[in-house]
Amino acid sequence: MVRALEEQQAQHKSRLFHLKGMDENAERQAHSMVMESTDPLSPMADRLESRSQASAPLSNEPMQIEMEMMKERFSKLLLGEDMSGGGKGVSSALALSNAITNLSASIFGEQKRLEPMAPDRKAKWRREIDWLLSVTDQIVEMVPSKQKSKDGTNMEIMTTRQRTDLHMNIPALRKLDAMLIDTLDNFKDQNEFSYVSKDDESEKGNKRKDDKWWIPTPKVPPNGLSEVTRKWLQFQKDSVHQVLKAAMAINAQVVSEMGIPENYIDSLPKNGRASLGDSIYRSITSGDYFDPDHFLSTMDLSSEHKILDLKNRIEASVVIWKRKMNAKDGKSAWGSAVSLDKREMFEERAETILLIIKQRFPGIPQSALDISKIQYNRDVGHAVLESYSRILESLAYTVMSRIEDILHADSLAQNPSLGEQKRHPLRDSSLVMAADKFPNATEEVEKLKSSDARTSMTLSDFMGWALDQGDGEMKKDSADDLVKDNDTKPLSKPKAVVTNKKLTYIEKLETLGGLRSPTARH
Repeated sequence: MVRALEEQQAQHKSRLFHLKGMDENAERQAHSMVMESTDPLSPMADRLESRSQASAPLSNEPMQIEMEMMKERFSKLLLGEDMSGGGKGVSSALALSNAITNLSASIFGEQKRLEPMAPDRKAKWRREIDWLLSVTDQIVEMVPSKQKSKDGTNMEIMTTRQRTDLHMNIPALRKLDAMLIDTLDNFKDQNEFSYVSKDDESEKGNKRKDDKWWIPTPKVPPNGLSEVTRKWLQFQKDSVHQVLKAAMAINAQVVSEMGIPENYIDSLPKNGRASLGDSIYRSITSGDYFDPDHFLSTMDLSSEHKILDLKNRIEASVVIWKRKMNAKDGKSAWGSAVSLDKREMFEERAETILLIIKQRFPGIPQSALDISKIQYNRDVGHAVLESYSRILESLAYTVMSRIEDILHADSLAQNPSLGEQKRHPLRDSSLVMAADKFPNATEEVEKLKSSDARTSMTLSDFMGWALDQGDGEMKKDSADDLVKDNDTKPLSKPKAVVTNKKLTYIEKLETLGGLRSPTARH
């Protein structure tokens, strides 16, 4: 019996020793695996590394690059473009305006042909313009809002929302932006016109003979474009023309709301006669009847510099006359020999001339008053709206000019004798808006919304649409709806656009620098 118990105890000890040995072997194997995984030369390490790489998420390098770009962009804005950090930078409004302008120049400065934007440039534009426009999301105003309390009673509290002018105009400008890019994308399918290479220009002497020598020369078939392509180009130009009108209207209203800087006022002469000169002053103020078209026909408008000089003179005289009319007792410290009624009549005539100049010559640079207002503006919302609408106005004018180049080359192919006539890009009749109606931003954007499907029509879509009409003759409603009733209404002043403050008649168009034209970058 005792011997049996001793044998059982011996067997139990042997089993315990066997289990302990298994545990030690497992520990040694695990330790060896860890050592092998830390050894860079071990095949086990290679397997573990490859497995970890396969299960790891995708690289964040593009996101990190984008984040660094955004940090750099907003750091420059906060510094006011003063990289020394000494506090000598420009205002936040001007820094943001310059940033939007510079971004547009870097993206659209190379758009010299009618062709889709490169994908990387398009992505960069959409990404960085979103960064800059995000500032407007934080510009708010207090508005009353009705809410119910826990006991069911109605009460009115003040809440914040985006400022009204930004809430209305930023989405409209984004819409115009998308339509212009879509218009460029529409030219991807065309194959009837091309551009002369630099080598062909130098060999055959086909360089442009106008002042836009850096723009590629368009090339069309010997017999000209087909009828369908010609009508499609005209349709695209009319569509872009509507975008131009809407951008001009928004820009005009925003600039008219900016205050006139004291520096500009201090630089003005003492009266309108000194600003205009005796000849122009007599032409505007003499007689009870005034014909602005006849007046402009007597002026020398042969160059951009002369047009801009006339515009600067007239804008300065308008500011002088309005300041005198705004004097509390009807008199001015500068002295006055003209009644208020006559001065108001002179101001009306000068505004009419300015309106015609701005619509007849959409390619002239900014006036001295516009530059001064933008430079000394402190309203960030106005700065964003002005710069964004200005670059869209500039891009729309550029696209229209490139389409006009194709149509002009087509005309020369059909009638070579037209080549002897010198083109005047500033007053090309096909680029000039009728001077009988100032574009209203709200009306123009609504028109574009209703015609959005037709605006984004490619050449192949257009050809299919034209063939569906029977013998290829298109109905003209596609273009006529976009540019209608411009020849029936009398000349009028700009209508009001939704803004964050109301203007009286005297305050409205305080500078009449309203309709800013694109700078000469086209």
